[in-house]
Amino acid sequence: MKHKIGFNRLERSSAHRKALRRNMVQSLFEKERITTTKAKALEIRRTAEKLITRAKEDTVHNRRMAARGLYSEGTLAKLFTDIGLRMKDRPGGYTRIIKLGKREGDAAEMVILELVDYKLQEKAEKPAKAAKADKTEKSNAKEPKKEAKRAVKSANKAEQAAAK
Repeated sequence: MKHKIGFNRLERSSAHRKALRRNMVQSLFEKERITTTKAKALEIRRTAEKLITRAKEDTVHNRRMAARGLYSEGTLAKLFTDIGLRMKDRPGGYTRIIKLGKREGDAAEMVILELVDYKLQEKAEKPAKAAKADKTEKSNAKEPKKEAKRAVKSANKAEQAAAK
């Protein structure tokens, strides 16, 4: 029986588990959305939510406690200046798990772990239309040159015909 087992060991040593947790939490804060297995996501979610709760109040102590679990100072700064401020009014539940289905190789359940206020960045159609407009402008710019060359050729032909 598995009574009072506090966390999933993920079949790893303690040092490997700690490094995995730190890497994945850092990736989550940098990209705000990661794809992983369900077991890892459930463990990482615990750590990430505790760090976000700390980041809601920007104090020296909270920064130092959060820095213990993160490698990068840039990620720490983003956590306190961006993510913590966005989650300020939220009482908890900062992450969301979206199921993707089973992985083909080993049938592990795959999920997307993302921050709750994450928004997909859709491809903007305006730049694509602008690129097409630029291409048409370039082709229109080439046409007067072609017309000028044709006019020169026809003038040369007319002079040659007149000379004969």
